[in-house]
Amino acid sequence: MEKITSFTIDHIKLQPGLYVSRKDRIGNETVTTFDLRLTSPNEEPVMNTGEMHTIEHLAATYLRNEPNWKERVLYFGPMGCRTGFYLLLAGDLKSEDVRDLVLDCFRFISDYSDEVPGASAKDCGNYLDMNLPMANYWAKRYAALLQTMDESRMYYPQ
Repeated sequence: MEKITSFTIDHIKLQPGLYVSRKDRIGNETVTTFDLRLTSPNEEPVMNTGEMHTIEHLAATYLRNEPNWKERVLYFGPMGCRTGFYLLLAGDLKSEDVRDLVLDCFRFISDYSDEVPGASAKDCGNYLDMNLPMANYWAKRYAALLQTMDESRMYYPQ
């Protein structure tokens, strides 16, 4: 079998950032998949499932309610390696186009202190696996990176 695109990225050189992972055409539409990389693969500890699950609930809720983007949000979810998240948006987009959206989302998560949306047995299949304080920590850390990062954190390393 052919290696899928995400396995062709040099994860030894990859650093936290906001990358375009791929673009797919569906009819006349383009779907852009963004790699929101929060940790340095194979260098830093990965995130635990509780904080990833919490970030997933908060980010998905935020993004699907954001007035200017909600109609373009197709998916937000965790990477299996637990080093980041994927965000799929309708449109032929670049990292620069969504930087402010992602920054605002992670600022929202970093300051969030209420009940996590959907964190109940009725709404979620694993509602007890949540960790809001650690989600706040990772979101603060990623928001700080997004504020100061240059283009080297928006394009995959060669």
